[in-house]
Amino acid sequence: MMLAKLWRNFTAAPHRVMFFGGALQTFAVMAWWLTELVTRYGVAGHPFVWPIAPGAAHAYLMIYGLFPFFMFGFSMTIFPRWMNGKEIPARYYMSAFILLMLGAIGFYAGLFIGDDILLTALSSTLLGWGVALYALLRVLLDTPSSDKRHPQIIFAALSMGWCGLVAFFIWLLSGDPAWLRFATQAGLWLFLLPVFASVAHRMIPFFTNSALPHLHVDRPDWPWWVILASGATHGLLQFTDAPVLSWLCDIPLAAAAFYLTHVWRSRHTLHNPLVGVLHIGLAWLGIAMLLFSAQSFVLFINHGTTLIWGLAPLHALTIGCFATIMIGMVTRVTLGHSGLPMKADMPIRLMFAGMQLAALLRVLADMLPVQGRYWLYFAAATIWLVFFSPWLLRYLPIYWRTRTDGQPG
Repeated sequence: MMLAKLWRNFTAAPHRVMFFGGALQTFAVMAWWLTELVTRYGVAGHPFVWPIAPGAAHAYLMIYGLFPFFMFGFSMTIFPRWMNGKEIPARYYMSAFILLMLGAIGFYAGLFIGDDILLTALSSTLLGWGVALYALLRVLLDTPSSDKRHPQIIFAALSMGWCGLVAFFIWLLSGDPAWLRFATQAGLWLFLLPVFASVAHRMIPFFTNSALPHLHVDRPDWPWWVILASGATHGLLQFTDAPVLSWLCDIPLAAAAFYLTHVWRSRHTLHNPLVGVLHIGLAWLGIAMLLFSAQSFVLFINHGTTLIWGLAPLHALTIGCFATIMIGMVTRVTLGHSGLPMKADMPIRLMFAGMQLAALLRVLADMLPVQGRYWLYFAAATIWLVFFSPWLLRYLPIYWRTRTDGQPG
């Protein structure tokens, strides 16, 4: 009886199962990467021989193994509410969850066993992703005409993510690096960026006005479109012979992000961590694109021969912006949909601060002219795990418990 009740609670809403998978992945992805780092640099044990390049595995896990669980949990919950439609049936989100989880587990198994397991894991992930897309498409098609711009952009971006997965699958089969490049660049600029930009544009003003009504935050559309267009242009330039020109689109993207932090009065939200952390994530977007702009411009004036700062801009974007907004949104939804008070106690505050420290250290690792910078890589990954683990232990059980307010879902 007890197990049956826990299962009913666990499967009562899409965010419960998907956030559960995402939370486990948030720990597992970084635990695997830290293991790879400490063995590669001889700190502990011997280097592992993986069936694929560890950098490719890390890119896959961060882009396609971590964020999608949270994205599907959020979108399957919020699409019907945004468009006044019917809730997504459990058979869809449970099928998607099981297939995605099998894909995630199978990918780790494949890293230790071989390519055949990796291909099977990718197949499961593609199927689960497809089921989730179908469920979201049904909501888009079956709801009455309304302002569907945000869900349409999110759906299109999630579809591009599926295409990126296909490209990664083809790379595993063929070994052609062009497919890996497409999977990585499309995943970043045509999948992750438009999803996070659209969710932020739709939800940050709403959360800010709800928690801090005296600020009266507006939601201008043009910065959102600039971010989407500039990000897509940046991504497309990576597939051409002119990536050194990306500063031409990176500067407008940075300007649009900083404009939103200004018009949304971000500095006035920092005393409320559940809201402020979302604004901090948006500020990281502007910082990341400034770094990308400088990096690209230096390449441009040096005819593509001088690369500065390595992967610092990329990690400012992925950890500073994406991971910060993700953990802020997930924490807020977890509290709100479990009936718990919408307050950030000390563990939540420390986790938010730890994420910022991890982002800062990883960015500085490629910007500071220091020897032995790999110790900063270790520090960033370790801080991620240390500060996220208490959150995991505290909030993971919420996904199989009854809501404290007695409400369904």
